[in-house]
Amino acid sequence: MPVNRTIGLWPAAALFAVALTLGACSTQIADMPGVGLPANAPERPKEAGVYLPVHDLPPERDEAAMKPAELAKIQAELTAARDRQAAAAAGAKPAAR
Repeated sequence: MPVNRTIGLWPAAALFAVALTLGACSTQIADMPGVGLPANAPERPKEAGVYLPVHDLPPERDEAAMKPAELAKIQAELTAARDRQAAAAAGAKPAAR
């Protein structure tokens, strides 16, 4: 009969060890006083922060982000750069082996 009791105690001991291990993981060391924080760290707020107002949009702009003349100049510069790169790529053919 003692053999059966010993066999029955192993699962109980394993369950107890797992429960003890998981219980130790629930403690957060950073929340303990004097551990993990520098001396000049600000205090944590008492209440959790609120969510940011995601539906509050900024006001509409009074003027355009970029003037049409500046936009046309930048588009012309980008087009010229694209054409130069296309010409350079067409002129440089891969070497034959």
